[in-house]
Amino acid sequence: MYMPFSYKPLFRLLLERDMKKTDLREAIGIGPSTLAKFEKGENVSLEVIDKLCTHFGVQPNDIMEHITQSKVKRG
Repeated sequence: MYMPFSYKPLFRLLLERDMKKTDLREAIGIGPSTLAKFEKGENVSLEVIDKLCTHFGVQPNDIMEHITQSKVKRG
């Protein structure tokens, strides 16, 4: 199934900041199901995106990227 978003930039940011996913959950107050959505590339609410941007002091494109179907087909 095609998912239009990738949160690889978020996971790179976590590595750079030496943070575990559980640390992130506690820091911004999200549940395990929301964290699973990031791992699956599923949609999350803008409220969660706002919490992430505020916590890290970044813009949305620093934590997620839009993947077009043409990129998926090319590999």
